[in-house]
Amino acid sequence: MTIPKQVGEQLYLIDDYDLNRLGRTGTYVLLGEYITLIETCASPSVPHIEQGLSALGINKNDIAYIIVTHVHLDHAGAAGLMIERCPNAKLLVHPRGARHLIDPTKLIAGAKAVYGDQFDALFSPILPVPSDRVITMENHATLRISPKRLLTFYDTPGHANHHISIHDSLTNGIFTGDTIGIYYSELMDCGVEFYLPSTSPTQFNPEAMLQSLHRIHKLGVHHIYFSHFGVSSHVRGVCRQIETWLPHFVETGKDVLRNEPNPERAANKISAKLLTDIRTYLTAQGVPASHTVYEILQLDINVCAMGIVHYLLTAEATEKA
Repeated sequence: MTIPKQVGEQLYLIDDYDLNRLGRTGTYVLLGEYITLIETCASPSVPHIEQGLSALGINKNDIAYIIVTHVHLDHAGAAGLMIERCPNAKLLVHPRGARHLIDPTKLIAGAKAVYGDQFDALFSPILPVPSDRVITMENHATLRISPKRLLTFYDTPGHANHHISIHDSLTNGIFTGDTIGIYYSELMDCGVEFYLPSTSPTQFNPEAMLQSLHRIHKLGVHHIYFSHFGVSSHVRGVCRQIETWLPHFVETGKDVLRNEPNPERAANKISAKLLTDIRTYLTAQGVPASHTVYEILQLDINVCAMGIVHYLLTAEATEKA
């Protein structure tokens, strides 16, 4: 049974067991006059979300809004299925992401190209969201879901151009999706707070990511609600780590591409170098080499390396044009 964790006033976190892994991706539940969910994960996670809602005594008919920070499948893959099962809910999304949820053909094709035979197990089904149930949220748009809870939406590119972050007035926290990275909260069992940028293809842009990071910091929030995974109240610490690792990711990519023009081989070399550097850092922090975090780090850094290569080669081609 999935038991939600209370992480703030009238705020709960459901573990979606994404990739069959504890503490990978979460759905936040905001209580109030209009019950709101933030993130749906992929469709195989829907039973866990439903169990969490049941544990909170929430009837799916009473859910008013479902928000996705962006349309990547680990955040919005189940949007169509959840909208189908929550008949009175509206889906809120960045204006650039709406069309991909209304017609997910490109999302499905892209995922099948990457995951092949694993697609069904990881993502199926991906259902279209009826256009009359989609609301696009522009920069600075607001939504009041209770007398004391106002949500404010911010355009926060860097990880993706269709990314929004959502400020919660009740807790003075912000839901950041992937725009300022991933919180490897499982390392807290070693007393280590660890955050890394998420630089996946194809819209990764380091300058935009840093601008989004600084914009969020200037809001003076007290909490960051990560989709991957959990809550940090050490906002400045998050910023410092992303400000450190993001340039290192990009510089590592540049160093490798100087000597390896093949994109696939370059991505493999970037991934290997970054994983070595991360392992060295975590070992110095007292994290044992056998820690299970390295399983998910391998996956994340492989994807990050592909995004770094895509960004740098695109930037190079643009300069030459």
